[in-house]
Amino acid sequence: MANTIAAGSYNKQAWEAKLSERLNKPTTWRDVADVRMADLRVLNVSYMSTEFATQTGTRGTAYSFSDFTLTNETLTLSESKYAPVFIDHADAAQTDYVSQMDLAVQQAAILSEDIETAVLDDHANWTDVGIVGGVITSSNSTQITVSSTNIDDIVRGIRRIVLVANGGDLMNRNGLFFVWRPGDLEALESFAQANGFNLADKALKNGIENGYHFLGADHYVSNNHAANHVFCGVKKIFKVGILKATWGKRYESIDPSNTDGPLSGTGLNTRADFGTLTPTKHNTILYDLNVV
Repeated sequence: MANTIAAGSYNKQAWEAKLSERLNKPTTWRDVADVRMADLRVLNVSYMSTEFATQTGTRGTAYSFSDFTLTNETLTLSESKYAPVFIDHADAAQTDYVSQMDLAVQQAAILSEDIETAVLDDHANWTDVGIVGGVITSSNSTQITVSSTNIDDIVRGIRRIVLVANGGDLMNRNGLFFVWRPGDLEALESFAQANGFNLADKALKNGIENGYHFLGADHYVSNNHAANHVFCGVKKIFKVGILKATWGKRYESIDPSNTDGPLSGTGLNTRADFGTLTPTKHNTILYDLNVV
């Protein structure tokens, strides 16, 4: 096994002394999900699946008690992603393009992107939203063509669907979010500018990472969607569990071996152990927006 180092890279005088910044994909899962750090394999997520009810009473007569049911779902931290890299001892000595800190930053970035993909891949467990007769409609998968002329209708339609699903209190507490594709976010910006909003002065001044707050919702962007799907709904409902013991840790091995034998260098590895869960009780306020 050997790294490929461009010939000119060994000349420290002629080049910058830092690896060029990686073109990272935007990630939003930390903001939109309920992230739980733990040193456990299984996290329990309980909810009241059958609620007690009010009763009509008559003065002077007894009342009866009603039952409730607690249901438990489990979030299993069973998925593992690794980002191992090897650097030869001589290469490490002769070039300062690839420092261990540079590698650590890039390792963390690609692991975060993998978690983002895992979150967005769970769209089958959310409530479908499509369009029927020009109306944004729940439990429908007819694809919507997102444009600057209808994106405000989509935002309003999702808010209506949340309210119909009795998610208004959670929406008011946690906020409403959309994780758009880049072209969708451009359409939203076009709508805002066409309606007299100065994004630079207003919408972006109190912005959020990779997006901004507008039309009463937080708008993010991601390149990791499954084709024809956009994630939206109430924030902090989708669950992401992270194994705290391995998160952000670096594992170093000197002269590691592969199938050919020992290698003269340093093996650097970092990993993410995690799991994702859409709680059944709340899948009516997490949406798979079906888009063209």
